[in-house]
Order: sequence, then structure tokens, then C-alpha cells
Amino acid sequence: MQKPTIVLDAYWRQVSELFSEADFARLHTAFDVVWGQDAPIPQEVLDGALPDAVALISADPRVSRDTLEAAPGLKAVVEVSGAFPASIDYAACAKRGVEVLSCSPGFRESVAEMAVAMALAGARGLVTEHELFRNGRESWLADHPERDFSLFDCPVGFVGFGAIAQETLRLLRPFRPVVRAYDPFLDDDAAAAKGVILTSLEEVLSQSRCIFVMAAPTVENKGMIGAQQLSKMPNGSLLVLASRAHLVDFDALLRDTTFGRIRAAIDVFPQEPVDRKSQMRFNPNLILSPHRAAAVKGGRHLIGKMIVDDLLEITAGRAPTQLLRAADRDVELLAGVSDAAPVAEMAAKR
Repeated sequence: MQKPTIVLDAYWRQVSELFSEADFARLHTAFDVVWGQDAPIPQEVLDGALPDAVALISADPRVSRDTLEAAPGLKAVVEVSGAFPASIDYAACAKRGVEVLSCSPGFRESVAEMAVAMALAGARGLVTEHELFRNGRESWLADHPERDFSLFDCPVGFVGFGAIAQETLRLLRPFRPVVRAYDPFLDDDAAAAKGVILTSLEEVLSQSRCIFVMAAPTVENKGMIGAQQLSKMPNGSLLVLASRAHLVDFDALLRDTTFGRIRAAIDVFPQEPVDRKSQMRFNPNLILSPHRAAAVKGGRHLIGKMIVDDLLEITAGRAPTQLLRAADRDVELLAGVSDAAPVAEMAAKR
């Protein structure tokens, strides 16, 4: 029996970045894989594969009505950059019954792990004291209540409560946090089931000592955390930014952290790489990570497992297991606002 054909055009990502050896073997066992190399797919190869393809996996999927006409058997489009791109005709896909899936839930374990690490480092002043120690100015056995705090029984807030935030909370549970969340896409019952108080953005910011910013970027939430919102944060509180720079007014954040009223731990930036002369580099109240929350061996392999599992369901005529994120009525708000593009450009130059 002939295996279903899929097109694997993961570049700018590396195939080994997305798939473990076992899941890559599963993919090849179940499907006839076209391309699957660490280079851009030649247009003639793509054109030749589309008529038989049941799925397109791509870091830069470009799917128009013409694409769908050229691929009459297409059942799924899977993006592997981390956000729904504007280069897909979602309405045409929905009309044709083509599933559009995002790999974003596949980052949840590695990003959640890094977010908790950044929160612990910030809460306990680990990075600050490390730098002071290097300069002979460390403070032995000293308490710094204006700066340091424990995550045990800590009021914690989430801006956005999707898959990554939920995994972060799972890792935080041993600390018994009191958790508030702001997420306009989450209902009260779903929040209550997770043990979370669903509330306003203002209350999350004003009532939390540690705040995780993990919302998906939308057209409407660009810069949603600006000077006015930051002013609501209590003195000595910590903001952990682990989703997209799109959500935060960085000029306002730099102003509020410069004198230490609040602090921040940041993994994503408006421009990457950050300018060598940026004041962020010299701000002692920032913990800075060069967009590497998922950059650990095997840190993205969950994506590959999810892809194989969902495609097996789709090609068997069953509904996907929804391991990946399906495009829905909100996708037009999400499409095209990812700040993954500069990272893609850097990766392409490696």
C-alpha cells in the first residue's frame, strides 16, 4: 500500500531540531517524505510534490488558493516557526477542510523550564549577587527584602494562560503559589479547573510579586504592557518575559527597571540581536537571555512528536488529537505578528 505523501520544508529550522531520531523514523515509516533537508526546498520540488501531498510542514508556509488548487489532497498545513503566519489563506483552508496547525504548544516544556529558572534567579537575587561577587562587593548572609523574595506562597500572575503558561504553573505547584491570570480567550470554568483566579490585567499586575508574560501575540495586544501598566506593579516585583517582545513597551520597561523599582528577566527582544550599545546591556535590574528558552538539546523534540501523532490521526480520517494548536476564529488576530522573523534571519545566516 502506498504511503501518504508529506512535504517537509522545515528550513530555517534544522530537521534534528524538531524531530528526535525515533520520531523522524516514525515519520518516514508512516509517510513518503518529500525533501526533509536542512536547506530551502527548491520550487520545482515543491511544485512536483503538491499534487500528491496530504500535508505541508514548513517554517514559512505560503498557502494561497492557487496552492490549494495545486494540492487537491491536502489535509493539513503545519507551521514550525512558532506562530500563525500571515502567508496562509485561512479562509480558503477552512472552506476546503484543510487543518492549519501551529507548533507553539511543542515549546511548552523547555520554555516553561527556562521561565521558572529565570523567576528563581530573579526572585533570589542570584544574578545580582553573582556579579557583585565577581567585583568583591557581595553581601554575605545579608537579607534584601526590597529585592529578594521566595516563590513559596508567592502571589504569581500570568498574562496569557495557554500551553506554556499552564506547564509553567505545573512546575511552580510545589511552591504553593496564589495564582491570578489574565487571558481574554480563557473562560472562568477552565481557569477554575486549573486552580487559577481569572481576573483583569490590572489586578494581575498589581497583586502579583512575580508576573509571567506568556500571551500569544495578536494585532490587538501589541505593547499591551506599557508605562501605565508597569506602574501598577508593586515595588520589588519581577516581570518574566518568555513569549513575545510584541507584548511589552520596552522603552517603558527600561525606564522602570533602571532605578530598580521593578526588575525583569527577558528572553525575547524587539530587535534581535540586541544592539551592542543598548542600555539594556548595562541595566543591573535585568536578567537577559538571548532568545534561547527552547535552545537546549531535545528542547524542541516535543514538536516533532506532536506533528507525527496529529498527522497520523488526520490521514486516518480522524480528528487530530489537538496536540498542535489549530487555527480558529481568532487566527486573523494572531497571523503575522510573530517576532520570530529576525530569529529566522539569524538562523539562515548560521
